[in-house]
Amino acid sequence: MSKIAVFLALALTTLTYVECNSEGDALNAWKHSLSDPNGVLQSWDPTLVNPCTWFHVTCNSENSVVRVDLGNANLSGTLVPQLGLLANLQYLRLNKNKLSGSIPDGVLQLIQSGSLQILDVSYNNLAGRTRPTKAKGRVIATVVQDPKA
Repeated sequence: MSKIAVFLALALTTLTYVECNSEGDALNAWKHSLSDPNGVLQSWDPTLVNPCTWFHVTCNSENSVVRVDLGNANLSGTLVPQLGLLANLQYLRLNKNKLSGSIPDGVLQLIQSGSLQILDVSYNNLAGRTRPTKAKGRVIATVVQDPKA
């Protein structure tokens, strides 16, 4: 095998690894911003190729995160901007936790793009307000948020 072919094979392998792991990196960054007294996020191991084997995470056939379901998990902390990197995220359920701060712009952009269809952040202490939007002919996103927000 020529040196160029070997180099290209190694470069492609490296690029594929980085792409597959970027969603795991985003979720891992969020994990480190949270307090998890019940160990709900214990399976979130950043050394795995992707987060598709983690509990409370669902992926599509391309191993891209489409759902994170952490309702009533007794988590406290903030949402991190890296959550906006989950480009195929359709469902984010975080209700009945102790989350505070605001919803990052990246997550709001996922709603506006039509990717994120359901965002449930009710019964937390998040500031700000989101509005369901219709984008690119897609269905209106369902946003469940505390009335006081």
